[in-house]
Amino acid sequence: MAQRALLELENISKFYGNIIALEGVSTKVNAGEVTCVLGDNGAGKSTFIKILAGVHQQSEGSIFLNDEEVMFNSPRDALDGGIATVYQDLAMVPLMSVWRNFFLGAEPTKGFGPFKWIDQPKAMKIAKDEMAKMGIDIRDTEQPVGTLSGGERQSVAIARAGYFGAKVLILDEPTSALGVKQSGVVLKRIVEARNQGLAVIFITHNPSHAYPVGDRFLILNRGKSLGSFDKDDISQQELTGLMAGGAELQELQQELEEAISGVKKN
Repeated sequence: MAQRALLELENISKFYGNIIALEGVSTKVNAGEVTCVLGDNGAGKSTFIKILAGVHQQSEGSIFLNDEEVMFNSPRDALDGGIATVYQDLAMVPLMSVWRNFFLGAEPTKGFGPFKWIDQPKAMKIAKDEMAKMGIDIRDTEQPVGTLSGGERQSVAIARAGYFGAKVLILDEPTSALGVKQSGVVLKRIVEARNQGLAVIFITHNPSHAYPVGDRFLILNRGKSLGSFDKDDISQQELTGLMAGGAELQELQQELEEAISGVKKN
């Protein structure tokens, strides 16, 4: 029997009473690859994230991690399985230093028993070194994380997840609130995380951000999968067309052209 991917989903569905949030979604995630999950608002991306993060449990279907079927009953279960999720809000304290945000309660300590204290020099060095691996040169890890750019804060979160043993890194719309330059910084960090051997799940509604860094693409629409494609099997134009609805997009473009023509005539 062929070995499964690091993480594999088979026919995952989630129902809230009569409401279908996800239905029959399947994909696989390999170490050292980026799996992009694309869809507009209401496509089911948030439900997809919450199931993998252990916040919600699937109603149907199976999740396999390291070739074993698993059910994540809590976020702790997912973390213990090596799945780390970086949400849009990043779970950071803006007024706290970079190194404190890097550890957030898991700082290295000195001493024994009740006589323990934070080993600040060690914590600062680890944070600086791990950030350097991501291509970020933080001269002073004492500076408040709120003084960093949006792209740099995302980089702190990505480096933190990798340091604490994540095997699968889920990024929830990491470029949605960023400009072009900062989005480029984050996309570069995604590639670097992949090159370090992490399995990255990149949640986004932007195919122009997904396609350059993605190895596999899962397209969601109203809770259903429109397909899971390897990069060799789909072009960026095809990806955009599928996500936008193809015929619906052409109809909208025609309506816009007619409306613009009408305005010019008047």
